[in-house]
Amino acid sequence: MINVLVVEDDPMVAQLHEHYLSQIKGFQLCDIARSGDEALKLLQTKEYDLLILDVFMPFMDGLQMLEKIRESKYDVDVIIVSAANDKDKIKQALRLGAVDYIIKPFEFERFNLALSNYQKRYHIVENQDVLKQSELDKTIIKHEKEAVVALPKGLDKHTLSTVWDCIVTFDGMFTTEEVSAKVGISRVSIRKYLEFLKTLHLLKLDLHRGSVGRPVYKYLCVDKQSDLLNVYIQ
Repeated sequence: MINVLVVEDDPMVAQLHEHYLSQIKGFQLCDIARSGDEALKLLQTKEYDLLILDVFMPFMDGLQMLEKIRESKYDVDVIIVSAANDKDKIKQALRLGAVDYIIKPFEFERFNLALSNYQKRYHIVENQDVLKQSELDKTIIKHEKEAVVALPKGLDKHTLSTVWDCIVTFDGMFTTEEVSAKVGISRVSIRKYLEFLKTLHLLKLDLHRGSVGRPVYKYLCVDKQSDLLNVYIQ
């Protein structure tokens, strides 16, 4: 079990981390710290494998805390989850050894991907005293397309692939009904796949007025060349 400390001053975001962690096997949320000082006190008395750390916090920001963690040589890995998206902060975090950087707002799929990659690295490194080059490469060279990420309950990877293949044939906006007719699956089922693709920011949804004034929701594919779905359908 990978023991996790969340360092987040926003109670709602901390609760979101707790909820997401509860859905990923192999991780245990041990504590939530509301500030860098509180987190450093916990690190003095407890051992954690992974820290999920925000950057924007009062008194001591996340990067200052990360510097203190390295100075004190605490044996803990860090994943940054923050709204800080300027290159200087990201570069500083990576130079200080953050193993991943997630920019808020984020979806569960990205969070899951970060933890799945970390989990693979953790078990490869922790379970062997001597590593082969091929094994070491798995911990250093990250290929997102090799990461296996679970689809939401009720979705099937083969159907998702079929729906996506249909979507990329549309030139412009399309409706749930149009995809349903082409794929041969009920509109209710198709809508679940379209909403999932929207959470990945591959689709956007707009409201249009129909010929008799009724509102019609139409989707638009914003990135037909994306390979993001490979982690779900491989």
